[in-house]
Amino acid sequence: MAMELLAPARGTMVAEKVYPPEHDLTDAVPRIGVFICHCGINIASVVDVEKVVEAAKDMPYVAYAENAVYACADNTQDRIKELIKEHNLNRLIVASCTPRTHEGLFRDTARECGLNPFLVDMANIRDQCSWVHSNNPDAATEKAIDLVRMATGRSARLTALMTEELPVVQSALVIGGGPSGMTAALSLAHMGYPVHLVENQSSFGGRLTDGPAKDRLITAVDNHPLITSYLSSRVTALKGHVGNFSAEIDTPEGTSSITFGALIIATGGLEHKPSEYCYGSDPRVFTQHELEMKLAGGTPDLPDMPTIAMIQCVGSRNEERPFCSRSCCTQAVKNAIRIKELRPKANVVVLYRDMRTYGSNEVFYQKAREMGVIFVQYRPELPPKVTSSAKLRIQFTEPELSTPVNLDLDMLVLSTGTSPAVDNQIISDLAKIPLNADGFFLEAHLKLRPVDFASEGIFLCGSAHSPKMTVENMQQGRAAAGRASTILSKKTMVVGGQVSKVDVRKCVSCLTCMKVCPYGAPEVSPINGKNRVEIQAAKCMGCGSCAAACPAKAIQLGHFMDQQVSAAIDALLAEV
Repeated sequence: MAMELLAPARGTMVAEKVYPPEHDLTDAVPRIGVFICHCGINIASVVDVEKVVEAAKDMPYVAYAENAVYACADNTQDRIKELIKEHNLNRLIVASCTPRTHEGLFRDTARECGLNPFLVDMANIRDQCSWVHSNNPDAATEKAIDLVRMATGRSARLTALMTEELPVVQSALVIGGGPSGMTAALSLAHMGYPVHLVENQSSFGGRLTDGPAKDRLITAVDNHPLITSYLSSRVTALKGHVGNFSAEIDTPEGTSSITFGALIIATGGLEHKPSEYCYGSDPRVFTQHELEMKLAGGTPDLPDMPTIAMIQCVGSRNEERPFCSRSCCTQAVKNAIRIKELRPKANVVVLYRDMRTYGSNEVFYQKAREMGVIFVQYRPELPPKVTSSAKLRIQFTEPELSTPVNLDLDMLVLSTGTSPAVDNQIISDLAKIPLNADGFFLEAHLKLRPVDFASEGIFLCGSAHSPKMTVENMQQGRAAAGRASTILSKKTMVVGGQVSKVDVRKCVSCLTCMKVCPYGAPEVSPINGKNRVEIQAAKCMGCGSCAAACPAKAIQLGHFMDQQVSAAIDALLAEV
């Protein structure tokens, strides 16, 4: 939302940061600066930081070592810059927390001093030391010293790595026109970026219930000048890399080719269609979504005093579908309330395993109880039984009294949950992005990158990620759009550095690297004149899988070359 509001002012107050020229350190003797972080009490409460500093001072090529309360603080960064200049340091080691969150900061500090950012290394003495050995401070301290020793051995053999800038196509592709996909597309369009929105059905909306909210969303998409819609269409080909993707879209009018800089996956989910409880064979049995659509269309065909049962977790939370779909309980409660509003004398019984109307939805559960909706728990090993003939009958056991109860029903409603979209595997193969065991798309990191894929430039949102409430899907759509805008807001992007490189003299084109790379970075290139494999720097994520798997040892990963890793191992074993 903030990015949308700031769109007119984007870039108007940006001051481009200018870095000094990099020093040529080709033949320079390594002079390593080591900075050991207290990280408040995260490290210092377990590790003897001063002892680690004293040990570091005696390590080969270490020209300076000291400790800092918070190495990432602005004042510490300024001091590191001063010490780099004062002691003529040409390598930098920071022993602190995870490089996932702070490596970029220290690399930027090195750049401001004229050092190549890849001459910086980190030793993780928090996650890998103080946190996991909090009950043994002496051993944690010795391990911290070993980690720093390994870092110094490796750092002495680090080399400057070059990067390059590539242009960014400042438009996006969103696959899926449900509530999350439409929200993501609108959010990006409001930021000023052109969006291609692809939906395989004949209309937008997904499983969103008919009504004013759905109409407003579809109208906003149809009327926005920056959104190009593709209905009854599918993405059939996808290639490229972050900042410069291309795709082919199979539409009713033919095939369209587009280019874009970021991709958002919003393929949604499907309502699971059950085979149990007479569904499909008795017209009085509905799913919650089918009932919701009936209620949205008007008053359902029911007597003045109907008896209605709802069964929760049908086909869910079992061996085949072990997950909870999150929205079913709230949907059932809301439908029960609506029935009681239309038929105040209705007898509504909800048979549940666990009622999960989390957050503010608890209010609906309370209201349903106040209106007379009856909630009865059942155990998975003793589910309700339904028979269908002239009468639709349900039998269940009342848990408090252990008494069997039989009810003749006018309607039976099944809460069936969400299944993955049928196209998920196809999209997964096209974009080379992972699915979890349940068939939903898997994010890069649950907390640090919740709407990112491991492949740069591709994001996810909505039920394509996991079953959730519609409002949560739409919030996640905005989140994905915000993450995509971090790419689209740039005219160019930096690639290279910590990427794999192929020695074409050794490559035998066995294609092992192409099989193991999860990002599709290796490709056979005729440019080198030998049809040998080359690595696309913009796609390479620096995981090193190709270098580890190459039987000809033709691939080396920058910043983690064989001699650098060997040096770290040799340093560790030097004291043995």
